[in-house]
Amino acid sequence: MRRRLHLLNLALAALILLAGWQIRERWAQARERERRLLEASPASEPVVDEPALRAPEPVRAADYLLVAEKLLFARDRNPEVIIEVAAPKPVPPLPVAYGVLDLGAGPTVILSERPGQPQRAYRVGDQIGEFTLAEITATEVAFLWEGKSIRKSVEELKPAVEEQAPQQAEAPAPAAAPKAQATVVADTKTAAGPSDIDIGGGIRACRPGDTSPPGTISGGYRKVVTQTPFGQVCRWEPVK
Repeated sequence: MRRRLHLLNLALAALILLAGWQIRERWAQARERERRLLEASPASEPVVDEPALRAPEPVRAADYLLVAEKLLFARDRNPEVIIEVAAPKPVPPLPVAYGVLDLGAGPTVILSERPGQPQRAYRVGDQIGEFTLAEITATEVAFLWEGKSIRKSVEELKPAVEEQAPQQAEAPAPAAAPKAQATVVADTKTAAGPSDIDIGGGIRACRPGDTSPPGTISGGYRKVVTQTPFGQVCRWEPVK
């Protein structure tokens, strides 16, 4: 029994010595490989002459135009700005002129906003439709519209012949001038008498269809008919 134990101990000792020798051999081989690697000189590649780098160009804003046009965060961006110009407003029809009066208080023009509409007297600064009277002379009338000055002659502003025909057909024939001392009192039931339109200086315009003769007195006014280059002009003056 003891002999077997001695043989087992010798076998174990031999195994330990063999394992130690194997470890030392591998360590020696590893050191040799390390030495060879450290002592070996690497193969050098031939030196290639590289050209010198070109200096960078200065930054220009135009180079980034595409970035601005294709900006992802603003898909509605459009480099082409479209300016919509509103069409100019057309000038409305000018008023119709029937004549100019100057009774000492400044010129007054007889106008109607449209042909066939009632007529009345206008002075500088008065408004008729969309127009403002800026100047009145014996032959011309100037209007202001949208900051623009429009000057027309009285002849240009007169209604057309076909527009005057119905009014002339309704107008009565002028009555003969009465005698200087004759005075006619108007009947209040007829169309005679001054209208409510004041054409300046207390003078009233005649009513449409007034057939009373010149010199007629009604309501403290006397009818006066004056012949002008534009035809007969009717008015009612206060009786003094």
